[in-house]
Amino acid sequence: MNAVDRTIIKSLREARRVVVLTGAGVSAESGVPTFRDKQTGLWERFDAAQLATPSAFQRDPALVWGWYECRRATVLAAQPNAGHRALAAMAEHVPQFTLITQNVDDLHERAGSPHVLHLHGELARPYCEACRRSYVFPIKAPKLPPGGARIEPPRCEVCSAKIRPGVVWFGEALPELTWLAAREAAKQCDVFLCCGTSALVQPAASLTHVAIDGGAVTVQVNPNPTDLDTSVTAAIRGTSGTVLPQLVAETWGVK
Repeated sequence: MNAVDRTIIKSLREARRVVVLTGAGVSAESGVPTFRDKQTGLWERFDAAQLATPSAFQRDPALVWGWYECRRATVLAAQPNAGHRALAAMAEHVPQFTLITQNVDDLHERAGSPHVLHLHGELARPYCEACRRSYVFPIKAPKLPPGGARIEPPRCEVCSAKIRPGVVWFGEALPELTWLAAREAAKQCDVFLCCGTSALVQPAASLTHVAIDGGAVTVQVNPNPTDLDTSVTAAIRGTSGTVLPQLVAETWGVK
């Protein structure tokens, strides 16, 4: 174990406040495609940025709703991985632990992490585009043909407007209270871990710099180089599913 590793472990053991930011790479280890992955089936001629916009939903709601139903089915079939479980274990050993994610799935919650701050919304929480009333999905997962399908979105029981996916689309603001809570946690933390994210999507990527400015020990966990590598205390090459369980085991003896 080198000096940097010892610094991270010592900092985690002594920390009162730990913040973790997770990105698409964490969910990708569970088989959930990232936005950079090539689309298949009905959506092969689109990229995610063309489908994840308010204008796309207004132009062709059945296409967009069908795409998100395909993503939701993929998430429902996925299982939390070792990285998700390691973060749930980490929370049990830190007095104040905040988990912030850019992911719209519920894999962190299914792994046992409570009170996750979802910066980009949640697939499982759609709502009315007009009155913003919440919509509850049927219990069973959607049955979709291979390659996906166009699906008309359901209608609001109150105002009959279309139900939209509960995610933050390109061009939309992050949920204000969630963002303020995330930024405040990053500002006050002792240790900040950034896991499975390219650190390119703003404003989420700025949280690491907020933690740096606040004097926190900052750790980047990613198999590939990112723009944060020269700014953080330590940049660890590897996937969250490999690195995080090792970090938890080394710090608290938990396997």
